[in-house]
Amino acid sequence: MSRTATAFWTTGPGEGAIHGETLRPPGPGEVLVRTLASGISRGTERLVFNGRVPESEWARMRGPMQGGALPFPVKYGYAAVGVVEEGPEEWVGERVFCLHPHQDRFVAPVSLCAVVPDRVPEWRAVLAANMETALNAIWDAQPLPGERALVVGAGVVGLLCAWLLSCFPALELAVADPDPLRAPVAQRLGLRLVAPEEAPGNRDLIIHASGNPEGLRTALRCAGFEARILEASWFGAAECALPLGEAFHANRVTIRSTQVGHVAAPMRGRRSHAERMALALSLLSDPALDALCGPMIAFRDLPRAMPGLLGAPPEGQAAPLLPVVTYEP
Repeated sequence: MSRTATAFWTTGPGEGAIHGETLRPPGPGEVLVRTLASGISRGTERLVFNGRVPESEWARMRGPMQGGALPFPVKYGYAAVGVVEEGPEEWVGERVFCLHPHQDRFVAPVSLCAVVPDRVPEWRAVLAANMETALNAIWDAQPLPGERALVVGAGVVGLLCAWLLSCFPALELAVADPDPLRAPVAQRLGLRLVAPEEAPGNRDLIIHASGNPEGLRTALRCAGFEARILEASWFGAAECALPLGEAFHANRVTIRSTQVGHVAAPMRGRRSHAERMALALSLLSDPALDALCGPMIAFRDLPRAMPGLLGAPPEGQAAPLLPVVTYEP
């Protein structure tokens, strides 16, 4: 059984390389996983790849299986799907999702692995971390049937939040994003995309997931009386100036962060992290969510491709939502 591996490392601002390593045998309660696919988070990984994570957040941002240390060199990522080759008998042959960087083989604790349901293909299973984030945001938001809702930002997390909200009866929903090229993806998920300037007002519930301060300003403009704004974006070292001198106080608007590190308060003590992840994976059984996956990039091409995947797209093209890294058998 091969215990050599190659992994993608960010070696400097906007630079990466693939390095080899020798894996130790899995110990008790551990598995050796051969990677089938991994997902690239264009939000968080862009900050890491470009060295824009503030020093104050280096420890908090550390991934469970991260190699090296922020800012550089660092082996980062958290959306790997693979098949267990060695470990406890009941795990061998299982497809698992693990919060692991981009690497073709790795050893991980069983406690960090979640079994992927048979009906979820590996390219869609890499959405598990994003779905878990969206699910936690919905738990934080506590939407009600009949509410007027708005999601600002049609990235992966924003679209997953909107897709989950669309399951609530009689909920009026729109998604605001300045990129009209996102409209076909939104339509495939049964969602309505509008330009930020056309976003409906008097909203009861708004989830902001654009990662852009302008998106949060749109959320404030569209907020109704005692509206709840859930901030799902993370700005890294960037500051965010907000117009809090307009109707913000008169409308008694609440802005609250939502973050996946803790199970949302309404479900805390009733669902564990593992149960939340299992639910997130089960929600990925819908083939419509394939609209969020791609392009497919061969692992060996990642150092060359990563700057383009995380940068601004060419004019006339939509930015990729969740690039998927594929691994040779």
